Amino acid sequence: MSDEPQTQIQQIQPSPPPQTPGSPALTKSLGPAASVTASADSPGPRTRVWFTRLLVAGLVLAALNLRPAITSLGALLEEVRDGLHMSGSVAGVLTSVPPFCFAVFGFAAPRLARRFGPGAVVCAGMVAITAGLLIRPLAGGTAGFLAASAVALMGIAVSNVLMPVIVKRYFPDRVGTMTGLYSMALALGTALAAAVTVPMTEALGGSWRTGLGVWAVLAALAVLPWLGLVREHGTSAPPSSSPSHAATVPGPAQASVSASTPGLRLGRSRTAWALACFFGLQATGAYITMGWMPQIFRDAGISAGTAGLLLAVIMVMGVPLAFVIPRTAARMKNQGPIVIALGLCGLSAYAGLYLAPAEGAWVWAVLLGISNCSFPLALTMIGMRSRTGAGVVRLSAFAQSTGYLISIPGPLLVGVLYQHTGGPGLPIALMATFLLPQMVAGIVAGRDRTIEDEARMRD
Repeated sequence: MSDEPQTQIQQIQPSPPPQTPGSPALTKSLGPAASVTASADSPGPRTRVWFTRLLVAGLVLAALNLRPAITSLGALLEEVRDGLHMSGSVAGVLTSVPPFCFAVFGFAAPRLARRFGPGAVVCAGMVAITAGLLIRPLAGGTAGFLAASAVALMGIAVSNVLMPVIVKRYFPDRVGTMTGLYSMALALGTALAAAVTVPMTEALGGSWRTGLGVWAVLAALAVLPWLGLVREHGTSAPPSSSPSHAATVPGPAQASVSASTPGLRLGRSRTAWALACFFGLQATGAYITMGWMPQIFRDAGISAGTAGLLLAVIMVMGVPLAFVIPRTAARMKNQGPIVIALGLCGLSAYAGLYLAPAEGAWVWAVLLGISNCSFPLALTMIGMRSRTGAGVVRLSAFAQSTGYLISIPGPLLVGVLYQHTGGPGLPIALMATFLLPQMVAGIVAGRDRTIEDEARMRD
């Protein structure tokens, strides 16, 4: 990884005032970042270790909460539809809400991060997820249910965008490893919600409202480490002062670093657009899978509990692979071969679902789970396609927000096809078709170049 972000910080960080190291005045003027330049007998190393551990815990807990709001709903979609008297088309709208919110609120994430700091924004995101999951089961109609879902999804959206940013800033020499860690936690949370929502709902009395609302407890736990990070270390977030440190404490200079990246016009970058299309198409498949795959299995004669377990299998495949794929991709100059391999697994799964959905259900679930690991691959490529932390902020927001805009029609179209055809045949064919342009976009996005290189080439 380039040392350019660190160089920029050193250039713009103000000189320390003339107080002695460790004095209260010096600590107040520099904030926690004083530990980076403190003397050998200062508590700086212990502060860095404590901060790193808290940050890793925060990343893992936040990632665990980035999908249960969606997959828990997918497992109980039929019950929610009956309880709120939804048609197939309205249910399609409901499953399109996640990418819509991710697109709208994702564009706001970089500006919010510059003003308040990425840690504070992620903390607020966890609070929004908790509030949305608490309020959603209390809704008496579709409009209230959608509004409460949007609150939770708003928190998920800003956290989605800022996760690669935080990894790039605090772990510049471990992008693949840390991306794999939180991607693995994200997949685990996704699979957990899919697997246990139905049996937990039955154990708690059978009400879908209780089964959805209980996930607010996990979201509330994720608020705690981020409150600690924001309270003890402020809201700014620069990278490590040295690549030898996995993380360091925040300092005051980051807002200036992130505020502008002159010369980068992402709308004219082929790599940025390829990443956005790849991200959007994989998101299309993912949200159709999370929202409709249990219903597809139930239509094939599989029970609701087993359908939830099959969705859990799809998601749990991402637990080991979300750790392996980013690390492997980070070592490769071109990620195109991984894109092709994942796409072929998806095409095989959809062919099996079309021809023998019940007979080979577990095999198709495994293959589809492998294919869905395009998500951590996309996040890894976002971190690799820019040389600077500020560039990753903009590229992450552009690729994810534009990508989620691209993904909005997919789940809605599946709902319409379901209502008018009465079966999963056409939806499955549509999902397979989406994989073809996804593979093409991924091959382009996986080339060994950065958005800064493209900007220089245009100039």
